[in-house]
Amino acid sequence: MQMSVQDEKTTVSDGILLSDAAAEKVRTLLEQEGRDDLALRVAVQPGGCSGLRYQLFFDERSLDGDVVKDFDGVKVVTDRMSSPYLHGASIDFVDTIEKQGFTIDNPNATGSCACGDSFS
Repeated sequence: MQMSVQDEKTTVSDGILLSDAAAEKVRTLLEQEGRDDLALRVAVQPGGCSGLRYQLFFDERSLDGDVVKDFDGVKVVTDRMSSPYLHGASIDFVDTIEKQGFTIDNPNATGSCACGDSFS
């Protein structure tokens, strides 16, 4: 796996990209949960106004065909059905006066809706 640091982003040659800010936020949330056996699962599910929507949640399961990436101790897991939709997508965490939360920049999305949770 090739890794480089550019603009505070952790970059890998394939799969999902997780920014330093997102990795730190996940690490903080896991510490608050008091669990070190959980991974951040990123999935794509049918639904939303554009046809597909993202799901981010902590998961202790290991499913057959999971793609697992490690970002400085933070495990990010994607199921084999969602993985092609998320190839090259970057996850960031923003904390501004306007909004707070995880954002996903997905080069595979051909369209999205105003809510930002749905894409096609």
